[in-house]
Amino acid sequence: MASPAFETLVEDFAFLDDWEDRYRHVIELGKAMAPMDEALKVPATKVEGCASQVWIQPVVDGGRFDFQGDSDALIVRGLIAVLHELYAGLPVADAARVDATAELGRLNLQDHLSAQRSNGLRAMVERLRAHAAAAA
Repeated sequence: MASPAFETLVEDFAFLDDWEDRYRHVIELGKAMAPMDEALKVPATKVEGCASQVWIQPVVDGGRFDFQGDSDALIVRGLIAVLHELYAGLPVADAARVDATAELGRLNLQDHLSAQRSNGLRAMVERLRAHAAAAA
């Protein structure tokens, strides 16, 4: 139950043969992501449990789920961009039911992330899931 944009990302990753290429692609996704408004980088949007500084501001508009996010680490900013591809534009009820672990597993990212990055990714997913569930 991923967004069409995430399905495209899965297809893109299928053409990248090694982890280094995938890693670079994740970083490029983060660099291409729209910047988060600095005014939103406040304690309420900060994601705890991440080694890097991470902020996520979920938004529901017209029954659709979206969010802004940012990090001070390039790879984490890229992971936020991957999550954006997974969640953005989904109906709120669908966003609340996304199995992010399974969907992200299709990209084979977890095998190559440090324990701290994996924990941070889980914390970001939990933040998104909680907001989507509360809005559903």
